[in-house]
Amino acid sequence: MRRLGSVQRKMPCVFVTEVKEEPSTKREHQPFKVLATETVSHKALDADIYSAIPTEKVDGTCCYVTTYKGQPYLWARLDRKPNKQADKRFKNFLHSKDNSKEFFWNIEEDFKPVPECWIPAKEIEQLNGNPVPDENGHIPGWVPVEKNNKQYCWHSSVVNYEFEIALVLKHHPDDPGLLEISAVPLADLLEQTLELIGTNINGNPYGLGSKKHPLHLLIPHGAFQIRNLPTLKHNDLLSWFEGCREGKIEGIVWHCSDGCLIKVHRHHLGLCWPIPDPYMNSKPVVINMNLNKYDCAFDAKCLFNHFSKIDNQKFGNYDLKRRYLRRKLKTLFPKHKLRKYKVYLLQLKNILFNPLLCVFFSSCLIF
Repeated sequence: MRRLGSVQRKMPCVFVTEVKEEPSTKREHQPFKVLATETVSHKALDADIYSAIPTEKVDGTCCYVTTYKGQPYLWARLDRKPNKQADKRFKNFLHSKDNSKEFFWNIEEDFKPVPECWIPAKEIEQLNGNPVPDENGHIPGWVPVEKNNKQYCWHSSVVNYEFEIALVLKHHPDDPGLLEISAVPLADLLEQTLELIGTNINGNPYGLGSKKHPLHLLIPHGAFQIRNLPTLKHNDLLSWFEGCREGKIEGIVWHCSDGCLIKVHRHHLGLCWPIPDPYMNSKPVVINMNLNKYDCAFDAKCLFNHFSKIDNQKFGNYDLKRRYLRRKLKTLFPKHKLRKYKVYLLQLKNILFNPLLCVFFSSCLIF
């Protein structure tokens, strides 16, 4: 199978979009919605969308793996944005009636400073050696995730630079219906983009971890391919999102043969996100975290060490979950006090139908 594309610029919608003057359900305080029409866009047609590979759009924050300080490093997304004066001038231009003129940016003076290690995203247009801002006035880019940088502490929790590995959630290589959490060499992820999901990312739509025990994972872009997608028609996709179990996802990203990425979000179709029971949470999960091959010991508090203690355990089978739930209840409460914890029991009941939560609660027992 060919290697799928990486996210190095804003992805266009598969349909032509239109602006509707009513409050957005995607962004708070946005007084308008961007909705898809029934017309497939020229960009999608030019990229041969009908031959593209559809994949699940995962809701997190974008990351990138490339070399830094002579070794593979995880990089966090950081868009370079205009300063206050330039932003005001740009917005006045957008709201003016004369859109025939082109807006001119002064890259040296119009933008906020970024760290010296910042790099622009690969697919950004260049003009006279400078990156060209996108239609929103932003220059997408990346900064390396340093171990002790508190701003990117959740990014840092999923990598270990000493052993050059990352904590990755993907399909099991021998069973496409099974998810696997494993330590993947950063070298195997070079020049790929991934999505960081978890407790403190984007409101945690997948319900991972807790404030006391935060949990974050990396998912390579294109990792979750969609097998039985309907025809590329507005109403067919709408019905699929609303009525199909596999449609309980944030959106779809098509990976085209020329490297172009095309998307559709549930909000483009007037649907809500996040939703109570996303498709990802229904899949069984296996832990593959044997750390014996590494010479040195891992930090006792790191996620790699926690997962190593439940290595080879599988979550998702009803009987396994039921046995686990019984063990946890006996651990937490004396038998005569169980009735006092009805609310907690109702929360635990949800574990029976959420393998990723099973993984989380098992790791809590060994934190």
